[in-house]
Amino acid sequence: MKIAVAGASGYIGGRIVPRLLDAGHDVAVLTRDAGRLRGHPWAEQVRIVEGGLEDPSAAADLCAEADTLYYLVHSMGGPGDFERTERACALTAAVAARDAGVSRIVYLSGLHPEGPLSRHLASRQEAGRILKSSGVALFELQAGLVIGSGSASFEMIRHLTDVLPVMPAPRWVRNRIQPIAVRDALHYLLAVGVADPERAGTYDIGGPDVLTYREMMRTYADAAGLRRPRIVALPVLTPWLAAQWVNLVTPIPRALAIPLVESLQHDCVAGDRRIDRIIDPPAGGLTGYRRSVDLALERLDLDSVETTWATAHAVDQPAEPLPSDPEWAGRTAFVDRREMRSSASPEDLWRVVVAIGGEAGWYSLPPAWRLRGLLDKIVGGAGLTRGRRSRSGLRAGDVVDFWRVEEIEEGRLLRLRADMRVPGQAWLEFAVEPDGTGSRCRQRAVFFPHGLSGRLYWWAMAPFHGTIFSGMARRMVERAEQGGDA
Repeated sequence: MKIAVAGASGYIGGRIVPRLLDAGHDVAVLTRDAGRLRGHPWAEQVRIVEGGLEDPSAAADLCAEADTLYYLVHSMGGPGDFERTERACALTAAVAARDAGVSRIVYLSGLHPEGPLSRHLASRQEAGRILKSSGVALFELQAGLVIGSGSASFEMIRHLTDVLPVMPAPRWVRNRIQPIAVRDALHYLLAVGVADPERAGTYDIGGPDVLTYREMMRTYADAAGLRRPRIVALPVLTPWLAAQWVNLVTPIPRALAIPLVESLQHDCVAGDRRIDRIIDPPAGGLTGYRRSVDLALERLDLDSVETTWATAHAVDQPAEPLPSDPEWAGRTAFVDRREMRSSASPEDLWRVVVAIGGEAGWYSLPPAWRLRGLLDKIVGGAGLTRGRRSRSGLRAGDVVDFWRVEEIEEGRLLRLRADMRVPGQAWLEFAVEPDGTGSRCRQRAVFFPHGLSGRLYWWAMAPFHGTIFSGMARRMVERAEQGGDA
């Protein structure tokens, strides 16, 4: 079949594409920046449509000749009104699918109670109604919390449990939730993508366990070999306050934490198992919550996390690549350049460069980096706790703490774009090249300020840059010459 995927760079989309290819389908994907998909092993096997989902021509190109459209996008975490953005994107996709003669749309939504909903869940439901209004057969799968290595739900549980032996919590920690393993969610998504359109409808999907959030955290502690946290439910802790707490303690940024926490105010349990009438359960049955956690932790230990929530851009968050040097003419640009020669081979130096961030840190003044990460969290930024998808490798689109890989040329160039909150645009670039019997590292920080605040920010940070950036380059060279050891 010919299958179109909107949201291929996201957590679920990045996992479903290779499975569709393995099943023999022809796959087209939509992305704002084709370069963001270069590091994926399947990038050369798909047709890439470059553009945003709000662009009717890009959506039409994506859906051309497609039998199935997977709609796996969201706009939470981006700037502006995510509800309005989701409505616009759903409408564009609905029109494109209808005009292209698509047979079915597959849409992943969320389990929800009857009655008033949070902004996030209400927006998800509205997007489903818009897609259904296209007249194309819609398979809407309503899932509970998706548990897998790198999922936002798992990372929130993991960090809250790892960090806090005693946790003041809102009353929603007592609400009943039906999580689902990512492997089971993918099973249902793949199956309905080729199902008879006559069987289209809205179906609940969930795992075999119904738990409270408190029980989920304690089960995670058992699986991770940690002491069970003491959780104290406080009725005065509002959703907004709880979201600020989640923002500070976990990698989830404030813009995403608020709608996620709002969605936990009610029980989210599957109302029925009608899905079993059209799709057989996975071989061996559904995966229990404890087993889901064990599998996720195993992936982390093996450094084999396939995708993470952090690699996804909100649909209205544009990619802004570093302009080439000639394009800087007439623009204000602050640049910090460092260059160091090393007796280490280019290969050894590259291994140190590409290991930057996450557990390896930033090689210079760790307290200063931690403070900068905390300040970024306080103002609603990404902070340092997002870490990395992999300890040993990077690919375009990966996050590295509060940076994102914009460009990587294996063995030669690594360019990171700042996801932190700054009054401007910032990049950090490393180039490795041979130099006689050794190698040379060229390090460059580039900042395009926005107005006076941007200029004041750079000038205020300049004294620290002198120490941080010089120390970073020097320490990377030292580590390379020591064979990559800390």
